[in-house]
Amino acid sequence: MPDPYSHRAIRRIALPMVVSSVTAPLLGMVDTAVMGHLDDAAYLGAVAAGATVFSVVFMGLNFLRMGTTGITAQAFGAGDRDTMRTALGQPVVAALLLAALILAIQRPLLDSALWILAPSDGVGSLMQTYFSIRIWSAPATLVNFALIGWLIGMQNARGPLVIMLVTNVTNAVLDLIFVLALDMTADGVALATVIAELCGVIVAAGFVRRELASYPGTWHPTQFRNPAQYRRLFQVNASLFLRTMALMFVFAFITAQGARMGDVILATNALLMNFQLFQSYALDGIAYAAEALAGKAVGARDRDGLRRAVRRTLHWSLAFATVFCLVYAVAGPAIIGMLTSIDDLRVTAGQFLPWLIVSPLISVWSFLYDGVYVGATRTREMMIIMVGSTVLVFLPTWLGTGMLGNHGLWLAFTAFMLARGIGMHVWFRRMIDGPALALDAPAIRKPGDTDA
Repeated sequence: MPDPYSHRAIRRIALPMVVSSVTAPLLGMVDTAVMGHLDDAAYLGAVAAGATVFSVVFMGLNFLRMGTTGITAQAFGAGDRDTMRTALGQPVVAALLLAALILAIQRPLLDSALWILAPSDGVGSLMQTYFSIRIWSAPATLVNFALIGWLIGMQNARGPLVIMLVTNVTNAVLDLIFVLALDMTADGVALATVIAELCGVIVAAGFVRRELASYPGTWHPTQFRNPAQYRRLFQVNASLFLRTMALMFVFAFITAQGARMGDVILATNALLMNFQLFQSYALDGIAYAAEALAGKAVGARDRDGLRRAVRRTLHWSLAFATVFCLVYAVAGPAIIGMLTSIDDLRVTAGQFLPWLIVSPLISVWSFLYDGVYVGATRTREMMIIMVGSTVLVFLPTWLGTGMLGNHGLWLAFTAFMLARGIGMHVWFRRMIDGPALALDAPAIRKPGDTDA
C-alpha cells in the first residue's frame, strides 16, 4: 500500500500550492512596480499603507482558511462525508456575516487606520481613496478564504492553484490597464483587486461543486442555523484570530514606524517586504501540504504518519529556503531595480537588503510548523507562541535597538521570526512524544453530537 505521507504525496499538494501561493506576492510586486514607477513616492506609500490596513483586517480573519483546512482534513482522514459538508457550510456563513460587519464599520475602521499609521497629508489622501474602493472586496475575499481552505483540507491542490492564478493574474492585468492605460493611481489598484476577488469566488464555486459530487453525503441544516453548532469552528478560530492579529500587529507596527521615519523609509520597507512576502507565500505552499497531511494523520489516529509528514515537509521547506537565500544574495539589487526607478528608494533599499537575504532560513521553521499545528487543530499553542514572540521578543528588541532606526526595526522582526520557530519546534516535540495530541480521542464532531 502506498505511503500516504510520502514525498510523492507531499509533492502532489505542495508544488501546485507553491505556484499558486507565489502569485499573491507577485501581485504585490506588480502593485509596487506600477506605483514605484510613478513620479512620486507618495503613490507607493499610499498603496502600502492601504494594503497594510487590509492585511490586518483580512489576514486577521484568515482563520476562515486555516481553521477550515484543519477541520476538513480531519473529516477527510476519518472518511466522514457529512462533516465535510458541515466544515464547508459553517465557514461560508461566518465569512458572509463578518464581511457584512466590516462594511458596516468601514468609516471608523478607516479613521482608526489613519490615526495609527499617521501618514503624511499626500499619502493619507490617496490612502483614503484606495480604502473606499478596496473595502468592497470583503465578501468575496472572506468567502474565498473558506472555499480555498476547504479544498486544501480535501487534499485538492489543483483547485486552489487555479483559483489563485485566476484571481492574481486578473488583478495584475487590471492593474496595468487601469494605471498605465487609463491613468488611474491608487484607485485603479484598489478597483482591480475588487474585480479579481469576485472572479476568484466564481472559479472556487465550480471546484467546490465538483468535489462535493465526488464525495456524496448529507447536508444537515441544523448545523448552520443553530449558533451552538459553530462551537468547534469558533474554538479553533478564536485562537487563530488572536494569533493572526498578533502577527498583523507586527507588520502594522513596522509600517507605522516606517511612516514616522518619512515617506522614503515607508516606501523602502514596503518594497523590501515584497521579498519577505514572496518567500513566505512560497514556503506556505509546503505548509499547506503539512496542513493537509497532518490533519489526515490526526483524523486517522496515525501518530507515526504525522511524524513522517512533518519530517518530510521540513526537508522540502529547508531546500526551498536555501534557494531563496541564494537568489536574494545574487539577484536582490536587480529585483529592487525592477520594482522602482526612484534612485533614493533603490539606494535605501540596498542598505537593508541583507536582512532579507538571511530571512528565509530564519523564517522557514515557523512557516512549516504553522501548517502542522493548523492540521492538528492545535491553534491555542500557535496563539500562545505568536503572542509571546510579539510581547517578549519583538517589542523589547525594538525598544532596545530603536536608536538604530530602520535597522533596529528589521532586527526586531528577525528576532521575532526566530523566536516563533524555536517555540513551535520545542512545543511540537513535547506534543508528538506525549499525550497532548490526543490521537486516541474522537477528533471529529458528528451532526447531532452534543457537549456533556
